[in-house]
Amino acid sequence: MKKKIDVTLSNLPKLFPKDFSEEQVAKAQTVFLKEMALILHKFYKGKIMTVPKAGVYGFNWFNIWYTPGVSKVSTSIRDNNDISFELSNRGNLVAVVSDSTRVLGDGNVSPSGGLGVMEGKAFLMKYLGGVDAVALCVDSRNENGKNDPQKVIDFVKMAEPSFGAVNLEDISQPNCYKVLDTLREECNIPVWHDDAQGTGCVTLAGLINALKIVKKKIDKVKIVFYGAGASNTTIARLIIKAGGDPHKMILFDTKGALHTNRQDIKNDPAFYRKWELCEQTNPDKIDNIEDAMENADVLISLSTPDPNTVKQDWVRKMAKKAIVFACANPVPEIYPYAAKEAGAYIVATGRGDFPNQVNNSLGFPGILKGALLVRARKITDEMAIMAAYSMAKFAEKKGIHPERIMPTMDETEVFAYEAADVAMEAIKNGVARIKLSKDEVFKTALKDIRQSRAIVKTLMDKKFIKPPTQSMIKEALDKAIKAVK
Repeated sequence: MKKKIDVTLSNLPKLFPKDFSEEQVAKAQTVFLKEMALILHKFYKGKIMTVPKAGVYGFNWFNIWYTPGVSKVSTSIRDNNDISFELSNRGNLVAVVSDSTRVLGDGNVSPSGGLGVMEGKAFLMKYLGGVDAVALCVDSRNENGKNDPQKVIDFVKMAEPSFGAVNLEDISQPNCYKVLDTLREECNIPVWHDDAQGTGCVTLAGLINALKIVKKKIDKVKIVFYGAGASNTTIARLIIKAGGDPHKMILFDTKGALHTNRQDIKNDPAFYRKWELCEQTNPDKIDNIEDAMENADVLISLSTPDPNTVKQDWVRKMAKKAIVFACANPVPEIYPYAAKEAGAYIVATGRGDFPNQVNNSLGFPGILKGALLVRARKITDEMAIMAAYSMAKFAEKKGIHPERIMPTMDETEVFAYEAADVAMEAIKNGVARIKLSKDEVFKTALKDIRQSRAIVKTLMDKKFIKPPTQSMIKEALDKAIKAVK
């Protein structure tokens, strides 16, 4: 290799041939990131390990951390279960639970197929939020091979005594609705579905700032939602709670627009969340996407991960200073350059290698940290909306413009601010076990986040975590270029 490649990959687009078009560069980046992920996961054998946080100062310390000393801990928790949050890691521990039936854009990848994503979630929680997490992929299939939501519900309820919160992930609809709604009511710890509430929270945050930039009001704009899965239905629900007008909203699923003539949704009790939106939105029963896009102010798409899913002609029909969120992963429904060519003023995607990343990673680490610090019993919709405003406000203080509507994941303090705002809302909503001041939550969260990052840096500096080699990067780069040429 003639030229050394910067392992931070901060200038990734420039690694590709100069004669590549914008579309080729975008495709090559996707292939490169996937190939690097495969190479490095094999190299590191995953990305999470367990490390003690208590010291060993001599042989007899094993008798303190285990038997006989630990007996006092067991009986103390027996007499007061809530003290488990103080005497164990439970108070800072999240279970990342999935049946792997709806993983990113890959669908059902088998129960263990979701481990890479769930470990990734745990990785981000620790590094961004100072929260410990465990990846738990479960087999929810019954004797007929069908995924049974009750199995996930039972599993979480049985595991509840070990965790301070549960992050549900990548559970297909309609099962995801029943799993979340049941566990939110029946568990005594927060149960959070990041594909639904998390995506809803960060999208609302991006929308708040995008609307500020284009000088439009949330209750006045026409919004089209392309895709009506767990993510978009929850986004719509949270936008309505935040002041959006449901009569100015139209949602589309794979069979068409949602409205009260959709008997297929009405007749299937499992899709009760979608039916609620059929009743609330699209009063004119517009069925055609081209008609729906006429003078739309906002398009929020969480649909098929393909850059040709959203057509440029649709964007051309939108109102002036149109806002386009194309947030499918790993590939957006339309590339940002194509949306802007068609007239979009602000474009956001779920990817960090494009401007305006609207990604759950900006939300769940801080939200869960705040909930954990006050030992919340649940995460209410009001807490999620508060987190959205917290994110938006943080970005606004730093300066917002069409290429920056969201904070970025390297802005450490955003997660501590979110944690503090969420914790205060939990106290206000009456779901917190303990009361702390906003300053106490902020300082504790920020300390834990900085400590987590310092631990990773120390492991890197001491070479316990080895950097990727130049040959690994070159291998992925060559495959990406070859795939696009």
